[in-house]
Amino acid sequence: MKKRCRAGRRIGSAARRAVLLLALLSNLTASTILPARAQESYVAREDVARFRDRAVTTLAASGAGKGYWGMLVTDADTGEVLYALNAERYFMPASNVKLFTTTFALATLGPDFRIRTTIETTGVVDRNGRLSGDIVLVGRGDANLSNRVFPYVERAPRAGPPETILAALADQVAVRGVKQIAGDVVADDSYFIPARFPPGWTVDDTVWSYGAAVSPIAINDNALTIEVAPGDRAGTPLRYRIEPASHLYEVRDRASTTPAHTEPQLRLSRDPESRVFVLSGTLPVGTPPRELSVGVTEPAENAADLLARLLEARGIRIEGHSRAVHAEIGATPPAIAAAAPTVLAEHMSPPLLDDVRLTNKISQNLHAELMLRVAARERGEAMTLDDAVKFAAQFYQSVGPAGDDVLLEDGSGLSRNDLVTSQSVVQLLTYAARQPWGADFVATLPVAGEDGTLAGRMKDTSAAGRVHAKTGTFERVNSLAGYATSARGERLIFSIFGNNIGAPNHGDTGAPSRAAIGVPNRDAAAILDALCVAMVEELGAVPQVPSATPEVPQ
Repeated sequence: MKKRCRAGRRIGSAARRAVLLLALLSNLTASTILPARAQESYVAREDVARFRDRAVTTLAASGAGKGYWGMLVTDADTGEVLYALNAERYFMPASNVKLFTTTFALATLGPDFRIRTTIETTGVVDRNGRLSGDIVLVGRGDANLSNRVFPYVERAPRAGPPETILAALADQVAVRGVKQIAGDVVADDSYFIPARFPPGWTVDDTVWSYGAAVSPIAINDNALTIEVAPGDRAGTPLRYRIEPASHLYEVRDRASTTPAHTEPQLRLSRDPESRVFVLSGTLPVGTPPRELSVGVTEPAENAADLLARLLEARGIRIEGHSRAVHAEIGATPPAIAAAAPTVLAEHMSPPLLDDVRLTNKISQNLHAELMLRVAARERGEAMTLDDAVKFAAQFYQSVGPAGDDVLLEDGSGLSRNDLVTSQSVVQLLTYAARQPWGADFVATLPVAGEDGTLAGRMKDTSAAGRVHAKTGTFERVNSLAGYATSARGERLIFSIFGNNIGAPNHGDTGAPSRAAIGVPNRDAAAILDALCVAMVEELGAVPQVPSATPEVPQ
């Protein structure tokens, strides 16, 4: 069994005196970089000593001393801890929370789980095509009622208008012979009790699509795209259009066109719970159109309005109006109705694994939130967000992490209240890799230098193609966790956190970036990338034929 050493502990074996000397020299450097209370441990191996030396040097050279760093690297086959830094301390994980959520969903629902969305009625269609009652869109948490193409390929392509799936449902209603609706067009999102914005989300989050409201009905990721273009000449208002078109939301254009080659100063704002977006600032003549992706705050109401217009476009006359039905506080999962409604149209979601791949590759927040809610609703009858979080916490504890190692309040990691440890992340990843769907799960993670949120990172380095990991980034937080195969063939599981980092950024949340890109000593992503490159280049006790794809331990 390999010996371990704490920083400063004597290694007794004479054969390892060279390693001891290197470790002592590294400690002299580390004492000026690592915080006095930092918890560090590592295996007494020459390759680990080299990695540690590079890690300390990376933190020193990057001026990251004011930040707070945590790391755990283990051997994927044996579980042996190779290097640990503050691995038992809490960190804000940002989108690394999606590792927990997607593992929870796959374990409880299974990779092939699908969600059924229906249009239903309790009324009757007479011989003239008149429906005597309401027509109801029933949502059950399908996050892909959009024009997204599956299975996922690079850049997550789309085909057709954003409301493609909803339009197909409207087509089915028309084919059933409905020509007139005597009642209302209703969107029913009572599948779970609304908690549109989990605790720890900010008001700014809710303006943009990355902070779209969570609802069992999710048309086009509960987002609208506002395309903004300059006018034909200076002094004229900007031009804009909203897609998908909405009768609920409006844009007040207070922005103007400026002469060509002047600096653009475009701004968008919205008050909390408002249906009005305000454009202000300027765009110069000749500037290409800009797309602003904003969040829908009332998804069911917006879906009902959109469905009503799609039905009318198919010649169906509506006597009532569009509205939404929500679950009330204290509601429980409904019992089987004595008289089942008539299903006029239905749509089946892609398999869960396809959505997990999309969610992890592009870090899609709404999809992760819906996975949490659907898995807890289907397997734990959880109707509230609190109950869903508690049900998921029981699962996390059952697969390895200690109960107080994982403190989560949402499914995406957008909550600033989320806290986890590096050791809990590695324990979760170890569990996931050893499941029947483990290899598929590893393949859902971004690949360094190739795709997803890592497409532009670690390019042309030894880590490219060898690191499969989930990113996590928002203000003063940066994280990276997943699987890697070193150049010497050692399979690794790792988790790296940086908190309290100097430069604010939004990274993979999808928000407009405010990061000071290129500011010296501030690029936390570059620090994490350098640590991964060092991990790939240094770790591995015995040279082996390198493998670019991390294998799943059995």
